[in-house]
Amino acid sequence: MSGIKQPVSVLVVIHTPALDVLLLERAGPSGLWQSVTGSREGDETLAATARREVAEETGLLLPDAANGLRDLRLANRFPILPRWRARYPEGVTHNTEHVFSLCIPEPVPVRLAPDEHVAARWLPWQDAAAQVFSWTNRDAIRLVADRLRADPAAPPASA
Repeated sequence: MSGIKQPVSVLVVIHTPALDVLLLERAGPSGLWQSVTGSREGDETLAATARREVAEETGLLLPDAANGLRDLRLANRFPILPRWRARYPEGVTHNTEHVFSLCIPEPVPVRLAPDEHVAARWLPWQDAAAQVFSWTNRDAIRLVADRLRADPAAPPASA
């Protein structure tokens, strides 16, 4: 039976001004660390998808005009791993992931969605980039760090 997920998703790198990055460990298979990710539902905007996924996966609630949420204006298209293709309509083999960042003042405890994640940790950006399992996540963390280090007074990207 074909799944219902849209092949359009967001990846949200949650970080502090000091570039500590939040990583979540997926629930099965173990050892897969990532930033917040998730598929668009219905006709919601990508920013709305990012806010919803942050709330669902971390318990952090963002208002519609969240100042720290930034669209990095980067989209990556990649093959959906075979083990996850059943979640999508039949014949769908690729996903387009839109990258966001969310800057919060300091590391905070998060409330995990137990069906999705089993652990969370805050790491310096270099360690976080080395820990994640996907190249798109690694590159997104590096992009956030490069932009923030280039101009610490400016937000990581334009809203």
